[in-house]
Amino acid sequence: MQFDYHVVFSPKRKKLTITVERDRSIIVKAPTGTCPDKIKKIVESRKQWLYEKTRHPQKYRPPLHPPAKELVNGESLLYLGKSYRLELVDTVDYIELVNNCFFVPKHQSKRRGEIFREWYIEQAKLIIFPRVQHYAECLGVSYNQAKITDSKYRWGSCTLKNNVTFNWRLVKAPMFVINYVVIHELTHFLEPNHTPRFWGIIRSQTPHTEKARNWLKVHGTLLDETL
Repeated sequence: MQFDYHVVFSPKRKKLTITVERDRSIIVKAPTGTCPDKIKKIVESRKQWLYEKTRHPQKYRPPLHPPAKELVNGESLLYLGKSYRLELVDTVDYIELVNNCFFVPKHQSKRRGEIFREWYIEQAKLIIFPRVQHYAECLGVSYNQAKITDSKYRWGSCTLKNNVTFNWRLVKAPMFVINYVVIHELTHFLEPNHTPRFWGIIRSQTPHTEKARNWLKVHGTLLDETL
């Protein structure tokens, strides 16, 4: 059983870590100068773990992104776990969410997914950033910056510079899922690995841990839908 992997070296990194991305690619992050034979040996020692991770149903097989939707009347898009119909109208200059409809300016229709991508990113900042601050206080951890990114492979991550990043597509998911992902990333400041202690901390902050993980497992691909 052999695994292909990509190595990323960093002079600021003090120890080697292995992650399996959402597209099932294996990334090894190692301190600059780490011997390739040592990396190979460590990867070999994690074969069983890698086997389980790369076959986890929450890891997507290519193509990662489902076929695009159409920017037409009657189409629907997700926001905070609910589906809203699209209506192209002449009465608005920006996207407006009214009752069960997205009112979309008809003169912006040629921009297709770009107009919604910008809207989702702004909503993600408004919704996710306060959650990060709240749960950081609950956990007693500090972070440098919270950022919204366009990651293709992760819902969230924490960096060596104590930044936390979140995929803008998360704003399509229910709030209990967003809370779970925020708590998940902040908990890494207390426990870097997915140990029993790590999961215990997360469960102490939200009763919806398993529900959120299952939602991402079942519905995660819906968040990748584009116009």
